[in-house]
Amino acid sequence: MPEGPSIVLLREAAQRFVGRRVLDVAGNSKQPIARLQHRVLKQVRSWGKHFLLDFGPFWVRIHFGLFGSWRIDEATERAPRLRLQFSRGETLAFYACSVRIVDGDVEAHYDWSVDVMDPRWDAKAARAKLRRHPDALVADALLDQDVFSGVGNIIKNEVLHRIRVHPESRVGALPSRKLAEMVEQARVYSFDFLAWKRDFVLRQHWQVHAKTICPRDGTRLSYRKHLGKRQRRAFWCATCQRLYK
Repeated sequence: MPEGPSIVLLREAAQRFVGRRVLDVAGNSKQPIARLQHRVLKQVRSWGKHFLLDFGPFWVRIHFGLFGSWRIDEATERAPRLRLQFSRGETLAFYACSVRIVDGDVEAHYDWSVDVMDPRWDAKAARAKLRRHPDALVADALLDQDVFSGVGNIIKNEVLHRIRVHPESRVGALPSRKLAEMVEQARVYSFDFLAWKRDFVLRQHWQVHAKTICPRDGTRLSYRKHLGKRQRRAFWCATCQRLYK
């Protein structure tokens, strides 16, 4: 599943299409995608894991789920969910994703203060939301898109290792400084992720995700295929990541 930083990279790459007219629309989406024909793309946005195409009176939300992907000017035999063709034969295509066309102003539809990569990110509000759910596992809390929009499983695993907190710790059991550290690092690591992915070195910086040995103390990492209510993969070090109950 693409995480917030990957969607930011898509937004940057798709900026080239802003101000240009859609000459042809194709795809197997059940949405009325013919509405996009001959429309001018006003802007491209991102909110967490959502990629947004703003056409003025309406906009298109792309959510990639677990298996979605995109291609720019690349031919493939796979059937696209949505493909937009612009002048000079340039294309923007989306595969195995959710497509939704929404009328109205995209700006008013989202709470931008919960997007960890948005300038309007509100860390204080995030801490307040977390305190209202003291029994939640921190592994679940970090994946809550109403608190940390854009944070995915890789960021979750790496942030918890970075701050030395066991994924099965309870939010309400964390000391105030640890709660603040978790909120802060959700944003900091997201921007680290973006920089590393832009330089094609992201995997080289993983400390625990999809790894077997903790680089901090040499302990064999613990692994669970399904952890917490969200049933996501978890990697952690039982030696250096403390369990707060």
